Amino acid sequence: MSTTELPAGPEFNANHAELMDGVYRWQRHIYDLTRKYYLLGRDRLISGLDVLPEGTVLELGCGTGRNLILAARRYPEARFFGLDISAEMLETARRAIDRAGLSARVTLARGDATDFDPNALYGLERFDRIFISYSLSMIPDWEKTVTAALAALAPGGSMHIADFGQQEGLPGWFRTLLSGWLQKFHVSPRETLRDVLESETYKAGATFRFRTLYRGYTWLAVIGQPSR
Repeated sequence: MSTTELPAGPEFNANHAELMDGVYRWQRHIYDLTRKYYLLGRDRLISGLDVLPEGTVLELGCGTGRNLILAARRYPEARFFGLDISAEMLETARRAIDRAGLSARVTLARGDATDFDPNALYGLERFDRIFISYSLSMIPDWEKTVTAALAALAPGGSMHIADFGQQEGLPGWFRTLLSGWLQKFHVSPRETLRDVLESETYKAGATFRFRTLYRGYTWLAVIGQPSR
């Protein structure tokens, strides 16, 4: 299996794709260097994936490929797949994955995380793990991404999410500064994230774990699908 950029799906959101390409056309070159200081909790998410040998893992909003590379190294017997709406980010991811020598185990595709066909993009119906790291706060119809991800999750699989919380334990001045900074990149922390995840968990008959890190700066969540 090779690292490949595939055509966008039939429900591809061209406007959002153009926006993301515009935001990251130049930012992608310094993205990993700068984001490591404030996209907190990503490595903890990866360490909690607990992927079994021969498992399949999909990242929605894979960006530069940074998380896929770390996860592929941590779980060397698993297969990895990445989806992103930005062609610019996927180009950076493809090059990084090739340099890391992981092109045989990581497949990339361009598509809309709110409505994607895993079989058309990857030749797979379901994944053992799906993770979404700091992407829901950038997707306008992010609730649809949660629904689409759960639909693509294999029985007994789990979905892992890390994203901005509401900074509930941090001072007001910090929340104001962070909000202003994030708006420059069209990022909006989702106040109702926990409620939406709990609702989807209930509908699916799944299990739900939620925790906050760094005084509410980061929210981590895991939804576990029941085995059938």
